[in-house]
Amino acid sequence: MKIALDPYMLRGLPMADMVHTVADLGYEYLELSPREDFMPFFLHPRADDEKVASLKRVLRETGVQLSSTLPLYRWSSPDEAERQAAVRYWKRMIEVTAELECPLMNSELGGRPEKAAESEAAFWRSLEELLPVFEREGIALNLEAHPDDFCELNDPAVDLVRAVNRPWVNYLYCAPHTFHLSDGTGDVARMLRYAGGKLRHVHLADSFNHKGSSGLRYILNPPGTPARVHQHLDIGQGEVNWGEFFGTLRELGFDGVATVCVFAWEERAVESGAAMLDRVRKELG
Repeated sequence: MKIALDPYMLRGLPMADMVHTVADLGYEYLELSPREDFMPFFLHPRADDEKVASLKRVLRETGVQLSSTLPLYRWSSPDEAERQAAVRYWKRMIEVTAELECPLMNSELGGRPEKAAESEAAFWRSLEELLPVFEREGIALNLEAHPDDFCELNDPAVDLVRAVNRPWVNYLYCAPHTFHLSDGTGDVARMLRYAGGKLRHVHLADSFNHKGSSGLRYILNPPGTPARVHQHLDIGQGEVNWGEFFGTLRELGFDGVATVCVFAWEERAVESGAAMLDRVRKELG
C-alpha cells in the first residue's frame, strides 16, 4: 500500500521546495493536486517541458514518487463548449502525467446536481473521447463522488464507475465526504464494502456530520441554500468513525493508495502532515 500526501497546504512553496518538504516529512509518495503554476483548477495545464523536467529532477533527488495526479475539469458540463474545453485540458494533463511516469490519475465527476441527467450524458461523451487516450498512455483512473456534483452518493457513484466497465477505472472513497456520501448516516463500513474490489484509493481527513441529529448542525442563510458544508480536518477532530474505517480497510485487504488530504490548517501544515502520517502508518502500515 502507498501512503501519499496531497500537498495543497504547501502550494505556496516553489515546486522543488514543496517536494523536499514532503520528503522531509517522511512521505514516500505525493498526490499532485491543483496548483496555479502547474495544473490550475478548471483551466489548461501550465506545465511545459521545462517544468515537467524540473519536477522529475527533484523527485529523483528526493526519492519521492508520484502516486497520482489529481486534475479537476468540468468534463461533465451540460454546456458543450465548456465540456469540449475540459476534454482538451484532460488530454494535455494525461500527456503530462505520462511524461512524469506516473501510473494513476484521480478526479471528480465534474457535473452539476441540478442538471444530473444532462451532466451524466456529458460524462459519457467525454469518456468516449478520453478512454482511448488513457489506454494508449497506460494510465489508470480513479473517480470519486463529490458534494455538489451530479452524483453525490456512494452507491450510485460506485455503480457508475462499474458501468465504465474497464478494470483500470476504479473508485476513490473520500473520507471527509462521508456524511454527504451517506446522506448523513456516516455508515462508512457499509459504503466501503459496497465499493469492494473497485476501491483502489482513499482520501484521509476528518469531518463533522453536517446534519447532526436535529438537521440543524449548521444553519445556512438564506434558508434553502444548496451549499454543501464539510471539512478536511486532522483525524480525530471530526466525527468520521475511524475505527470502522480502518477496520474495514483491513478486512477488505485494501492495498491501494491512501492519500492524506487535510486542508484546514495551513499555519501548521508540516505538523499536520507528520501527525497524519504517523496515524496512518499505525493503522494501515
